[in-house]
Amino acid sequence: MTQLTIDSEQLDQLILQRLPTLVQQNAQIQGLVLDLARQNFADRKETDDRFYQLLGELRRDREEQTRKWEKYTAEQNRKWEEYTQEQNRKWDEQNRKWEDAKREFDRMHEAIMAVAKKYDRSITAIGAHWGIKSESSFRNALVGILEKSFGVQVLNINDYDDEGVVFGRPDQIELDVIIKNGLLIICEIKSSIDKAGMYSFERKVRFYEKKHQRPVTRMLVISPMVDAKACPVAKQLGIEVYSDSMEVKEL
Repeated sequence: MTQLTIDSEQLDQLILQRLPTLVQQNAQIQGLVLDLARQNFADRKETDDRFYQLLGELRRDREEQTRKWEKYTAEQNRKWEEYTQEQNRKWDEQNRKWEDAKREFDRMHEAIMAVAKKYDRSITAIGAHWGIKSESSFRNALVGILEKSFGVQVLNINDYDDEGVVFGRPDQIELDVIIKNGLLIICEIKSSIDKAGMYSFERKVRFYEKKHQRPVTRMLVISPMVDAKACPVAKQLGIEVYSDSMEVKEL
C-alpha cells in the first residue's frame, strides 16, 4: 500500500477548495468558523447595537447643537431687541429735541417778523410822509435853481384828465412846464422814479400836447433816485434823465 504525502502548501490549497462546501454541509465546521470569525468581527446583534448607539450619539449631539444654537439665537435676538429699543429711544429723544427747537425757532421767527412788520409799517408811513414832504421841497428848490441859473420860467400845471388817458381813469394830472424863448420843455421832478413812472410821464406829455395843441420840444426827468430798469424805457421814449439839476447843461 502506497502512502500519499501532502505538504503544508498543498493542504492549505485543499482546505480553501473544500471549506465553502464543508461549511455549508457540516454544522460543526460552520460553528467552528463562526467562533473563529467572532473573535475578530462583531455579530449582527452586536453590530446593530453599535449602530443604534452611534445613531443615538449623533442624535444627542445634534440636539445639543440645536439647543446651543437656539440659545445663541435667542441671546442675539434679545441683544438686538435691546439695541433697537435703545436706538428708538435715542431717536425719539432727538426728535423731541428737534421739535422743541423748531417750535422755539418758529416762535422767535414769528416774534421777529411781528416786530419787523411793526417797524416796516412805521418806516413806510414815515417814508411816505417824508417822501411827499421831501419831493415838494426838492421840486421847490429845483425850480428855484432852474429859474435862477438858467433864466427860464417854470410853471406847475394841473389839468384834469376826464377821459382817463394817463391812468386809465379820470384823474388829476400834474406837470412842470419849462418855457424858454418859445421852446416848451416838460419836466418830471421826482424824489424817485421807476419804469412805470417813465411810461406814466410820457402819457402825461402826450395828454398835454393833445389838450393844449402845443408840441413839446424836450422831455426831462430830474430825480436823485432812478431805477435801473427805468433807464432803457426813458431812452426808448426819448426822455432825458438827470440825477442832479446841475447835470442839465443847457435848456
